[in-house]
Amino acid sequence: MPPPREQAMVAAAAAWLLLWAAACAQQEQDFYDFKAVNIRGKLVSLEKYRGSVSLVVNVASECGFTDQHYRALQQLQRDLGPHHFNVLAFPCNQFGQQEPDSNKEIESFARRTYSVSFPMFSKIAVTGTGAHPAFKYLAQTSGKEPTWNFWKYLVAPDGKVVGAWDPTVSVEEVRPQITALVRKLILRKREDL
Repeated sequence: MPPPREQAMVAAAAAWLLLWAAACAQQEQDFYDFKAVNIRGKLVSLEKYRGSVSLVVNVASECGFTDQHYRALQQLQRDLGPHHFNVLAFPCNQFGQQEPDSNKEIESFARRTYSVSFPMFSKIAVTGTGAHPAFKYLAQTSGKEPTWNFWKYLVAPDGKVVGAWDPTVSVEEVRPQITALVRKLILRKREDL
């Protein structure tokens, strides 16, 4: 039997190898690995958006940023979507209680007032212990957790977060980065033909 010191070293090496093997076996997670319930109550795999650029936004109907952001988000969706780009809207009532309505009322408001055509999801928490796992991922990987309504996270076609902005940054200010990612995606798809 080897001396205790050697036994400890062998045990440590074995534990390290097990951890390394487990880490290798587990794929790295990205935004598109999550699921969310859409505004009409259907569970949706975000995987369906893989391969396109996404702007993920926590929205609210009664916020001072609502009009400016909804109009700009819908224009962005009209200009760039839906084949290469989508706004993914997640209503949230955590900040100032500015999204108090039901999912049905939220959808009706957004479609009636702004002719929203981008995907909308059920109301969720975006911060704190009850935060939706997709938003936990966005906050952890970007290093920026939402502190108000209309935080914007830019997600690349591979599911990695490439930018995050608070509501004081307008959609128009972010548009060049989104357009560049979409352009790069289109060029890459053309090269693959």
